[in-house]
Amino acid sequence: MVTAGFFSCGQSNKSTPQTVAKETATSVKNVQESKNIYTKYEYTDSSGKSITIQNGFPRGGLNYTDPTGKTYSYALFWTRIINETVNPLELKIDFPVELYEIPGLPGNNYKVLVPPDTFTIDKESMYDYGLIGLKSFLDNNILKPSLINRTVNPKESTGFYAIVLSHTTEGAPHFTLRTGLNLNGQNLFYKVSRYDNTPAHSLMDDKQISCGSISLKNLTLTK
Repeated sequence: MVTAGFFSCGQSNKSTPQTVAKETATSVKNVQESKNIYTKYEYTDSSGKSITIQNGFPRGGLNYTDPTGKTYSYALFWTRIINETVNPLELKIDFPVELYEIPGLPGNNYKVLVPPDTFTIDKESMYDYGLIGLKSFLDNNILKPSLINRTVNPKESTGFYAIVLSHTTEGAPHFTLRTGLNLNGQNLFYKVSRYDNTPAHSLMDDKQISCGSISLKNLTLTK
């Protein structure tokens, strides 16, 4: 039985997803203060232009059984990358196939899968953030690495979904996850953390997964 408690945000009402491949930077400015953005990182280039990475809260928390009968709990997250620079940005996402264990939490194993669908901000109030065909994707890709290659042109943005599967052994403690994409140089890392639901809301026992790159040089994190 899977006992991991992934999230504290409930599902919203179901509605028909819309298909939008990209957004312009003009629309980005209207959603930066959205309560559904968990973390936001801004990186500037040598001319002062920026790339912003926004990470959303989890949604889902249901069980999934793979074709072999193994049961997982899943949570669905989203990330948006906004290119305010004057140069195209080459985004490469590559999540390996193996299971990870969160440090300090033996018995809690997880993996990250990225479907090819594009997340856009108009989907953030939808059921499962507008992602459809989730079970079919997992059935066909659970034993494969997840790959995305996209070009983000100047003044545009792109978004992707991350599905975090957790398999918890019997007797392992309950936990809640928070995740987020961040950049170190040109290398991308996906941080998965155990979230403490006490009033202090601290993050504990995190794991950084190397998961790809952004090809735009001379970027500096804006504090």
